[in-house]
Amino acid sequence: MLPDKLKRGLRLPVIASPMFIVSNPDLVIAQCKAGVIGSMPSLNARPQAQLGQWLDRIVTELAEHDARHPDSPSAPFAINMIVHKSNDRLEADLEECVRHKVPLIITSLGARTDVNEAIHSYGGLVFHDVINQFFAHKAIEKGADGLILVAAGAGGHAGVQSPFALVQETRAWFDGPIALSGAIANGRSILAAQAMGADFAYIGSAFIATEEANAVPAYKQMIVDSGAADIVYSSQFTGVHGNYLRGSITAAGLDPDKLAGADPSNMNFGGDGAKSWKDIWGAGQGIGAVHDIVPAADRIGQLAREYAAAREALG
Repeated sequence: MLPDKLKRGLRLPVIASPMFIVSNPDLVIAQCKAGVIGSMPSLNARPQAQLGQWLDRIVTELAEHDARHPDSPSAPFAINMIVHKSNDRLEADLEECVRHKVPLIITSLGARTDVNEAIHSYGGLVFHDVINQFFAHKAIEKGADGLILVAAGAGGHAGVQSPFALVQETRAWFDGPIALSGAIANGRSILAAQAMGADFAYIGSAFIATEEANAVPAYKQMIVDSGAADIVYSSQFTGVHGNYLRGSITAAGLDPDKLAGADPSNMNFGGDGAKSWKDIWGAGQGIGAVHDIVPAADRIGQLAREYAAAREALG
């Protein structure tokens, strides 16, 4: 069952996924005002002190919007935190999220009881992203309120299971909130996610090609120009398998068809060193549905029209 606190202001059953580097306050605010749950990784705020400033801005601007538009308030927002042991910022970022009472926290790469309890202390919710049933059970056992099922074809760190299998096996034992990630980039796919049993579609790559996204113009254009065949699945860049744009790998002087794997112990989050995501660009297999670079509100409007048309077509 979908918690009431996540229904307010929702125009579409969509959570905009938090994208490293790309998601920023401009994009989050635009997404929430347009009626979907906007999100960003806490690590996008650098230095760490900037996170509090960004959260101040998001909370203030959404409250001002709601005061001006009481009949169409903004949707809630979410912050993604990597809880892997290599994230040396976790404690400080968690303190800021608790102080600002962030409505939804998305945890990744590990499940932590202490993190969940801290968010629950003020009534916040925690969704944990998982790629299989082992991690799904572990997340719920440690106190997560919902699950983000990262299926084959999702941008960034992605799993390999079919979304049909992943949702059906999760729904066999879990009746809480589920968001489904994996090549969802149009309104018909949002409806399909609901038909499978998910409460939300989890959409990322379609928002890279928006005016508010913190992505270089070449990255945005490559999203527009590429399709599913242009996505490469590799663990070379972060130690965890993920989906990346073939063109960005080639531009970095590498052969996309001859990538070596990397040891997961090489993962590094939280430090200020150079990141693979700056030049090796993540994207999901759904980008064939993205044909232009537009404001985030326009992209959400398009998704809403497609969603309504799909519902009508199915009666």
